[in-house]
Amino acid sequence: MRSDDFVFPRNFKEEKPLAVRAEGAYIFDEQGKRYIDGCSGALISSIGHGVSEVTDAISAQLKTLSFAHPSRWRNMAVEEAAEEIAEITPGDLNHVWFVSGGSEAIESAVKMARQFFLERDGSASPRHLVIARWNSYHGSTLGTMAIGGSMPRRRFFSPMFKEHPKIETHYCYRCPYGLEYPGCGVRCAHDLEREIKRIGAQYVAAFMAEPVVGSTVGALNPPDEYWPIIREICDRYDVLLIADEVMTGFGRTGKAFAVDHWNVVPDIIAAAKAMAAGYIPTGGIFVSERIVDTFRKGSGAFMHGHTYNGNPISGAATAATVRYMKKHRLFDNAALMGDLLASGMEELPASVPIVGQVRGLGLMRGVELVADRQSRTPFPKSAKAAAAVTSECMKRGLIVYPGGGMVDGVDGDNFMVAPPLNITEEQVKEIMSILQESLMAASAALAKPL
Repeated sequence: MRSDDFVFPRNFKEEKPLAVRAEGAYIFDEQGKRYIDGCSGALISSIGHGVSEVTDAISAQLKTLSFAHPSRWRNMAVEEAAEEIAEITPGDLNHVWFVSGGSEAIESAVKMARQFFLERDGSASPRHLVIARWNSYHGSTLGTMAIGGSMPRRRFFSPMFKEHPKIETHYCYRCPYGLEYPGCGVRCAHDLEREIKRIGAQYVAAFMAEPVVGSTVGALNPPDEYWPIIREICDRYDVLLIADEVMTGFGRTGKAFAVDHWNVVPDIIAAAKAMAAGYIPTGGIFVSERIVDTFRKGSGAFMHGHTYNGNPISGAATAATVRYMKKHRLFDNAALMGDLLASGMEELPASVPIVGQVRGLGLMRGVELVADRQSRTPFPKSAKAAAAVTSECMKRGLIVYPGGGMVDGVDGDNFMVAPPLNITEEQVKEIMSILQESLMAASAALAKPL
C-alpha cells in the first residue's frame, strides 16, 4: 500500500512527484531532483522557502500562545501584523480584518459591503448585489463562485448559488466588443456604468475585480485608464470598490499593491497568499476609515466570523513576512527582476509558434498559447496545451502555473511565470532557459495530429 492511498487528491488521474523539502526558490522531490519554483506555488511563496525570520517567529509564537478566540481576546501578534500592513496599504485602508485564505477574504469583503449599507442607510437598504466580471476567479466557496466568472470552475455548482451580475473583462487580445485600444475608449470600463444603471444603483453594493487578472486569463493587465475610470464610476453611483489582490498583493506586480500602479484607492482590498508567503494559511481585508467609522458609529459589530479569524500564529507569520519584505526591499526587486523577466519573455513569440501573447506586470507574467498566431485561434480543450507546456517544464525542473477556458468558457490555454520576489538575475536567466526549451518541445508535440 502506498503512502498516498488514504489521501483524496485533487485529481485521481494525475501522478505527481513527492515534494520532500524546499530551500529558497527551489523544491526537491523524493529522487533529489531540483525544481525552480517559477510560480511561487500558486503565487503564494513570495519570499521562497526556509526563511528563518518567518519560521522562527512562528515557532516562538507557538511556544507562547497558539490560539485565543477573537470573540474573547486580543493578541499582540495580530496587532503587530495589522500595523505592519497599514504602513504599506494605499490611502486610508488602515484597518485589517484577518482570515485564513483568499476565499474567506472575498466572502468577508462582500459581507462587509452589504452590512456597510445596512449600518449607514438602515435595515431597509436594498443594496446587496456585487458586480464582477466574466473571466474572473474570486474563490471556491459557493458565495465567491457566484461572484466570479470563471466558467470551468462554475459549471458543476452553478445551480447551487445565487448569481451576481457581470461585465466583460479588459481582454484586449480578444476584445469582446471587436474594438482596438486606444480607439475603443476603454469601453470595458465604461460598461460598469451601463450595468449599474441597468440594474438600478440602489441595488448595487459593490464592484469587485482583480487589478491584474490571475489564474483565469494569465496575468492580464489592464489599460492604464481602466482603474481610474472604474473608481470614478463607483464614486458617482455610491458603489464600493473592492480590489481582489489575493494574487497581486504584497509586491507581486512591483508595487505593494497592484492598484498603486494607477494611484487608485479602493474602499476594500482583499488579500491572502503572499501575506504570510505560504508559511501559514492567512488572508485579510483592508478597510477604509469611512467603512470603519460607519460600523463604529452603528451597531459596532461585524456580523461575520470564522474560528481562525485573527489567530496569533498567522499574525506572527504575517508580521514576520511583511517585515522581511520591507527589510530586503522585495517590492523594488520584483519591479527590477520583473523587467528582466519581461524582456526575455517578450522575445518568445518570435521563436515559439504557439506563443500568442506575453503580458503582465512585475513578477506576474503570463503567456497565452494559440494554435495559430495569425488568427489567434486557440487550441481545442482536448489538446490540453497548457498541460503540455507544464509537463515539459516539469521534466526540465521548472514549475509554472497553467490555466484555461478563457476564450469562450471552454477553449483557451495560458500559463503564468511568477517566481519569488527575492529571485536573482541568475535565477531569472535559469527560468528563461528552461522555459524556451520547454515551449519548443511542447510546440513540436502539439503540432502532431491528436
